Amino acid sequence: MLPGSIQITGESLSGAEVRDICDGLRENSVRLLSVRGCQLSDRDFGRVCRGVAESRALAQLNLNLGVVSGLGRTRQLADALQTNRSLQTLFLHGSPLLDAGLVTLNTALCSHPSLVSLDLGDCLLGDEALGLICGMLPPDGAKSGLRELTLSANPGISTKGWARLAVAVAHSSQLRVLNLDYNPLGDQIAGMLAVAVASSRTLEVLDLEGTGLSNHAAQVFLDMVQNYPTNSGPHVVVLTSGLGDSLLAETEM
Repeated sequence: MLPGSIQITGESLSGAEVRDICDGLRENSVRLLSVRGCQLSDRDFGRVCRGVAESRALAQLNLNLGVVSGLGRTRQLADALQTNRSLQTLFLHGSPLLDAGLVTLNTALCSHPSLVSLDLGDCLLGDEALGLICGMLPPDGAKSGLRELTLSANPGISTKGWARLAVAVAHSSQLRVLNLDYNPLGDQIAGMLAVAVASSRTLEVLDLEGTGLSNHAAQVFLDMVQNYPTNSGPHVVVLTSGLGDSLLAETEM
């Protein structure tokens, strides 16, 4: 365990352990808190959220794998984020948020002054949620937004929703990393994303592993990025077929 970090995975947290976590948050001695896949009571989850709200040092919070297990906990987290000003990275991968959860979190996420990295993979999101997420990618020249966004394994998002994201990415002033792996995107959405990547001045990494692209679409995608680059830095694109066979594996341009 690194100094200033608390990392616990897959355990049932006792009241005493939660008290120690909260003490560290209030004393501003914790920069990284990870309780990935842990079980704790609703009361203790609320105590942790209050500690997050009070912390002026916490930079990374990992609540992956179902810790935010319902709308009540989502509301408590939203309240904590409204008060906290230090958090830079938030992991909620594998939380059953649904669109209603993103509606609950939206104001806190959009208004947070420091948040730059957000993981919403496998959160059962749909088009309504994705529309709110696009609002976290403000147009070039507007206020700062997310630099890293993970939306892996959210198959409930429609083609229309992904098209809206492609437009937002094309105009985003900050986004550098976008993970869309294990979504059934197919060739049509890949084509839209190719244009978005070629238009973006900041995007450097795009993960399309397991998104159902054909070899032809993958080649068209890379041709677009190589021939119409607007970002002076390197691009890294991860492309595999829907069966997991590497097409162009990891390609740096």
